[in-house]
Amino acid sequence: MSSSSTNKRRKPNLSPSSSPTLLTGPPNNLFPSKEEFVRLIAVLAIASSVAFTCNLIATYINPSTKPFCDSNTDSFSEFCVPCPENGECTQGKLECAEGYRKHRNICIEDGDINERAKKLSEWVENHLCEAYAQYLCDGIGTIWFQDNDIWYDLDGHQLMENFQPDNATYIYAKRKAMEMIVRLLEIRTNSHGNKELKCPDLVAEHYKPFTCRLRQWISNHAFVIASLCSLVVGAVLLLRKLQRRWYLSARGEELYHQVCEVLEENALMSKQSNGECDSWVVASQLRDHLLLPKERKDPVLWKRVEQLVQEDSRVDRYPKLVKGESKVVWEWQVEGSWSSGRIRKKEASKLKSSESPPKAKFDALKSGALLAE
Repeated sequence: MSSSSTNKRRKPNLSPSSSPTLLTGPPNNLFPSKEEFVRLIAVLAIASSVAFTCNLIATYINPSTKPFCDSNTDSFSEFCVPCPENGECTQGKLECAEGYRKHRNICIEDGDINERAKKLSEWVENHLCEAYAQYLCDGIGTIWFQDNDIWYDLDGHQLMENFQPDNATYIYAKRKAMEMIVRLLEIRTNSHGNKELKCPDLVAEHYKPFTCRLRQWISNHAFVIASLCSLVVGAVLLLRKLQRRWYLSARGEELYHQVCEVLEENALMSKQSNGECDSWVVASQLRDHLLLPKERKDPVLWKRVEQLVQEDSRVDRYPKLVKGESKVVWEWQVEGSWSSGRIRKKEASKLKSSESPPKAKFDALKSGALLAE
């Protein structure tokens, strides 16, 4: 008993050599350092980016690995993709209708076919509108065209030369073009039950030639145009008449003053020379001397001068035999020299346009009178 109790009371051995781990703690290389932790995060981020990119590329190239649901069934499940619009799905495969092409899981319109159909519709519209415009201008041409004729006319267009008539794309392009044409033009059904197309009136107006539109505009506004032309012509004639009257009055008075100067100086010279030269002047010679060549063709101008001379009491007009011919001569009848009147006349003559001085005119007339003697 004593020995067993002694063993129970014996203390355990707690020396450092018997339990080194409990006393020193975990080793230093058990956890990663800060630099190693940052590298680990960077590697995980790069791996995630690469995985996401590969998944995105795979999704774009093959967006769905699920088959398409058949078009003739209305039940859909999570194991198939619904058949898109304008598509036909059979046994999990998608086939797009004519005029459409496959893009991922949908069917979109074929841009080339639509562009071809648009050009065909524009060609038909131009043809029909030009024909209708010709009818509106000249009364010759066709207004309504049957749709069957237009359908066959599309075969002759150059856009359809590379296709066979039985080609599905060829037929779809023609059908698409006809749909566009029906929306652009007017349509009716004739007595035989056939559809006919016509260019709208407002659109046909833009296809008329400029000469046609001008002719029709003049025809529609003939009364207004005639009235305006009459007013313009009347105004021009009235203006020319007033201008003519003013010219005859101004030029006639100018010539009349020149005639008076020549006659007065001729009378003074005759008096100073004691009758060696004539005191009269032949009216026709005086006319040809004073008038310009183009003014001699205007008889009204000289008649205006003769009228003013006839109204002047200082001038005597009488016939005289000159070189065996009867001439009308003019003679100044005022005795003496009216110096004040002559000065006023000379001052007025300076303000007027004259071709030669009165003295030169007198010398010319004097020489003519001496020759006449």
